[in-house]
Amino acid sequence: MPIHRNRGSRDGRRPRGPRGRDPVVVVGAGLSGLACALHLLGAGRDVVVVEREDHPGGRAGRLDLDGFRIDTGPTVLTMPDLLDEALGAVGESVHERLDLVPLAPAYRAAFADGSTIDVHTDRAAMAAEVLRVAGPREAVGYLRLREWLTRLYRIEMRSFIDAQFDSPLDLVRPDLLRLAALGGFGRLAPAVGRRVRDERLRRIFSFQSLYAGVPPDRALAAYAVIAYMDTVAGVYFPRGGMRAVGDALAAAAAKAGGVLRHGESVTRLERSGDRVTAVLTDQGERLPCDQVVLTTDLPAAHRLLGHRARRPVAHRFSPSAVVLHLGTDRTWDSLAHHTISFGGAWRRTFEEIIGEGRPMSDPSLLVTQPTATDPALAPEGRHLLYVLAPAPNLAAGRIDWDAEGPRYRDRLVATLEERGLSGLGSSIRTERLVTPADWARQGLAYGTPFSLAHTFAQTGPFRPGNTVPGTANAVLAGCGTTPGVGVPTVLVSGKLAAARVLSRTGGGR
Repeated sequence: MPIHRNRGSRDGRRPRGPRGRDPVVVVGAGLSGLACALHLLGAGRDVVVVEREDHPGGRAGRLDLDGFRIDTGPTVLTMPDLLDEALGAVGESVHERLDLVPLAPAYRAAFADGSTIDVHTDRAAMAAEVLRVAGPREAVGYLRLREWLTRLYRIEMRSFIDAQFDSPLDLVRPDLLRLAALGGFGRLAPAVGRRVRDERLRRIFSFQSLYAGVPPDRALAAYAVIAYMDTVAGVYFPRGGMRAVGDALAAAAAKAGGVLRHGESVTRLERSGDRVTAVLTDQGERLPCDQVVLTTDLPAAHRLLGHRARRPVAHRFSPSAVVLHLGTDRTWDSLAHHTISFGGAWRRTFEEIIGEGRPMSDPSLLVTQPTATDPALAPEGRHLLYVLAPAPNLAAGRIDWDAEGPRYRDRLVATLEERGLSGLGSSIRTERLVTPADWARQGLAYGTPFSLAHTFAQTGPFRPGNTVPGTANAVLAGCGTTPGVGVPTVLVSGKLAAARVLSRTGGGR
């Protein structure tokens, strides 16, 4: 559903309410910005959203190429209840705005020994699959693991994810002891390994930590909550592609009275003392604001605010990714909607990406085939593949991606052909390669779309907060602030940012 350019009055404002307030200006129509806008609109605030692209979605981007409708950002959608919560703030629901298809299996995991495991979110179906591939002991272990993941999630969501932090003392809550008792402050790989011994199952329930920027051997066990979202809560796909999520949120915001200004970049913030008084755009517009919410990449937000983070240790950014978008004239029976193609190497993979700053020699890849669920995303008789290869960010690696990218593309295609996608190279009818250098050209720090890594020193109250010292009316949202990286967490970050605004100003007009 395309979103028209909704500008409101010339200065981008709805008429002031009876209190004479200027609107809240949200910079960025990504998922966090749109969620924030919906929560603010639902609380009665006037909201203007400014977005540099000509469409909503932010990092959930889009590319239309030779009749293929390509999602360029996240492809895995979990926790749709968080979308429902944002839409519910303005009296709508996710089922009214989106056609969500539950994926079964959520993933297919393919291993170097030729075995495959379908990852089901249904308890009985997954227990049966584990029994089939690994035997009764591992099936019992899976059920223990699932129970542990569920208990972790319940504690973390209410007290550590959907929660504001102003200092480390905010960690001292009753659930902190419960989380510790569950082993949440141990290491992820051993915690999973105590419940399932099969190496394939250990990978399935721990690979997600790479997207948080930390190897499973070093990641906090608390980050198993990401595996809960993937393997217990369920994976969904919106018909029309992931772009439909941004369109749905933006349409609901516009219907609720929000002003959406697409195709405008914010160039400067006008300040008076410790307050931001207006947002200035490259279209020569000056947008007065009562509060401003910045959802840009964290360094970009700090530059706009003239703020420099004061930390004893510099921020550490997550690994990046090489993404290869392929439009093909055939498909393969071995592919599910999401297929994780694991290489034989495992620990070596993390050392190469994070420690050595070089591409994986035996890559583990996420291959998404959205046309398996929605054929309308490609021309008739065509298929769409999204191949994601984790890669070092530009700080960790010294790779000339403009030179290396085409060679690495050929290696990825050859690897997938060796793993069963025979004839892939000759089937390609259109393609687009995205490397860390391309992410950097989009303005993402160190060429990573995954922002700050989730190390202990960058988690919870130690992660950059959503308020900025020295600025009385600016709030941050997005993956660089709390609670962190991923579609569910950025939706929560938008909600938390809205709560900050409302705590400062009250809810009504």
